[in-house]
Amino acid sequence: MTVMKTSMRNFFAHKGRMALSAIAVLLSVAFVCGTLVFTDTMSTTFDKLFAATSSDVTVSAKGASDSGETTADNGKPPVMPASVLGEVRKADGVKSADGAVFSTSVTVVDADKDNLSPSSGAPTIVGGWNSNEARTMKITSGAAPEKSGQIMVDADTADKHDLKLGDEIGVLSAVGTHKTKISGIADFTVTNPGAAIFYLDTRTAQQTLVGETGVYTNVNVTAASGVSDAQLKKNVTAALGGDFQVKTAKETADANQKDVAGFMNVMKYAMLGFAGIAFLVGIFLIINTFSMLVAQRTREIGLMRAIGSSRKQVNRSVLAEALLLGVVGSVLGVAGGVGLAVGLMKLMGQMGMELSTDDLTVAWTTPVVGLVLGVVVTVLAAYLPARRAGKISPMAALRDAGAPADARAGWIRGVIGTVLTGAGAFGLYLATEADKAQEGSLWLGLGVVLSLIGFVVIGPLLAGGVVRVLGAVLLRMFGPVGRMAERNALRNPRRTGATGAALMIGLALVACLSVVGSSMVASATDQLDKTVGTDFIIQSDRSQLITPQAVKAAKAAPDVERVTEYKWTKADFTTPDGKTLKDTAITAADPSYATDLRTETVAGKLPDAYKADSMSVHEKFAEDHGISLGSKIKVAFKDGATADLTVRAITSSDVVIDAGAMYTSISTLAKYVPADKMPLDEMLFASAKEGQQDAAYKSLKSALHDYPQYTVRDQTDYKEALKDQIGQLLNMIYGLLALAIIVAILGVVNTLALSVVERTREIGLMRAIGLSRRQLRRMIRMESVVIALFGALLGLGLGMGWGATAQQLLALEGLEVLEIPWTTITGVFIASAFVGLFAALIPAFRAGRMNVLNAIATE
Repeated sequence: MTVMKTSMRNFFAHKGRMALSAIAVLLSVAFVCGTLVFTDTMSTTFDKLFAATSSDVTVSAKGASDSGETTADNGKPPVMPASVLGEVRKADGVKSADGAVFSTSVTVVDADKDNLSPSSGAPTIVGGWNSNEARTMKITSGAAPEKSGQIMVDADTADKHDLKLGDEIGVLSAVGTHKTKISGIADFTVTNPGAAIFYLDTRTAQQTLVGETGVYTNVNVTAASGVSDAQLKKNVTAALGGDFQVKTAKETADANQKDVAGFMNVMKYAMLGFAGIAFLVGIFLIINTFSMLVAQRTREIGLMRAIGSSRKQVNRSVLAEALLLGVVGSVLGVAGGVGLAVGLMKLMGQMGMELSTDDLTVAWTTPVVGLVLGVVVTVLAAYLPARRAGKISPMAALRDAGAPADARAGWIRGVIGTVLTGAGAFGLYLATEADKAQEGSLWLGLGVVLSLIGFVVIGPLLAGGVVRVLGAVLLRMFGPVGRMAERNALRNPRRTGATGAALMIGLALVACLSVVGSSMVASATDQLDKTVGTDFIIQSDRSQLITPQAVKAAKAAPDVERVTEYKWTKADFTTPDGKTLKDTAITAADPSYATDLRTETVAGKLPDAYKADSMSVHEKFAEDHGISLGSKIKVAFKDGATADLTVRAITSSDVVIDAGAMYTSISTLAKYVPADKMPLDEMLFASAKEGQQDAAYKSLKSALHDYPQYTVRDQTDYKEALKDQIGQLLNMIYGLLALAIIVAILGVVNTLALSVVERTREIGLMRAIGLSRRQLRRMIRMESVVIALFGALLGLGLGMGWGATAQQLLALEGLEVLEIPWTTITGVFIASAFVGLFAALIPAFRAGRMNVLNAIATE
């Protein structure tokens, strides 16, 4: 009880000094709990949506995916004849059944041809209005579509795009463009996470999405009273035979949930990973806080030992303070996590993914995880300072309070740090020497972990040399004040090293990712320059296939010399070694594609692969299956006949663009696949007439004006799009790393604040002999800047080493250019100086307000 009373007294006596450490725990726990609440809420939202929209039993065409979405490579949804509906209705246990048609391979535009698809990446769904849809939608304005030329839109989409009754809407599918006007607006009875839903009448939906009537994509079946979903499925399957997919409501919901589970798991574990980084940075803050508090209470602890307190009691007293800190920070963090989750939901709403707070899900495990994690991490971080406190002898009561005797990093620490750093460097070296990226990635991970730990351990030793260099460059010009700032930073290398290490971790990751991102962009740009011989690339940014009408329009554009079509399909390959490879991808293109993409060959000539009944394979495939020039491969095309194709070229496997592709000509594909089953083009490649690039660019854009689902890009545009995609990903990662950097800034603030308290008497004496308040504040700010720059130098240097190593692994995948983003690195380094200035504002202000006499009288 005495130990607890002492701990409580000390905790509240230093509550101001504990506050920043508590904030670090709070932020880290809040990030973990917020992530769990946010992802659980997303799961709940999707579960409710899928449960509400799934009929008791759903019958789909055999070619449909598990979730029922479009899979056909002709851009149309797989369908079944309308006669299936009659057969289903005759099955035992069926109360009612409705035929439905829907597709996600569509683009919907307004009268100005602006895309109405969600910006969040959620699907755009166009379907026929029926009783099953009416279960989850309530018409709030106008009426449901009854004939061609009418369409109903969901209320969320109408609100986002300011759509009203009577507005013109265009539906662009593989069949063509269908123009309509809004007849009604319907609201969801459950939360819609962000999909854009449009309804046509069933007959118009069939014509618009499939190009023929008398077909359905699925049949929604309702069970009669007393009939289970499982029994109904059995009855319907018996009535139809095995030519269709039949699923219960639970099976359909599970299949839909599986589609989004991958995305949610990636988001969840990525965010938890960054929360772990924040915890790691927070550990340094907590260690520093308790180390300095123990140092400042050396005399007090010595007196406690002198009057009979044991080492264990002193140790437990410090750990009890850490326990209190962990509990307070974690409890506040759990509450903050719920608030963070709500904030994330609002942010996602701004980005187009609607999540309702009515579905807010706080599982009992979330606060438990937050509390346990926060308390355990805090207590473990305080263990070393507590152990040092227990070693303080009663004789310390007779000495002046101050830094512990082991403040200088010992030689043992230096040896361990050097060994770990060397081992990490050797791991990175082995990664660069690996022959396979997968093997090298294991060495990279080991090298990163060991080098990071090594730098943390050896940090106090590095602090002496690095701070002296920084002092010589930045501080000496400020005269005595600068020299005092340098000496203050060098006074306790362990503290400086730990504070700098907190910043080092976040900045090392920033530098590493910057190098990797820049190298990826530079490598891809280099590959484009070397291999792409066409002027323009035409494709859909939402993976929508290119319709024959759009191909015809592109080919008719003035100033265009040629347009190359590019298709993709699947086939069953029977190779010379007797193996049959199911659903193997094969690319069909016009012969001019051999010029549009200058793919390196290791045997034969690529143009020969586009001759009749010919094809190419890539080098690794040829080695695995004993294929050489002239070998025959039996190719059973999907929805077509079987062909014996002769291998005329073997391409290099060490490419980035079209890696692993096997080519044949479109004319060969057309010979074995019926016209109505031919896949649509994935993309088009266009080349301008000599000297007419600008005119051809404009004419292509003009020719495809009526097809806004497709984008025309020249090579510059394509490179910019690639750079933007990688840049957006990096910005998102930097945003998540910002939490760790914020915690590191709190660490600098806390270190300086405690350092000012520790040097109260010293500051009073300096003020007494003539140091002005302005000079005092400048000294503390300079000390903070040097510590921040020390952490930045270590972090940026370490991160660039990691990034350069990672690029060597990317080179094994064809991304061979290493590019160091010096602008970003320099900007981060300069920003670190401002971080130091910002962190010093409050400690410097408090130091400047000290009463000189009171400060001198402090013991």
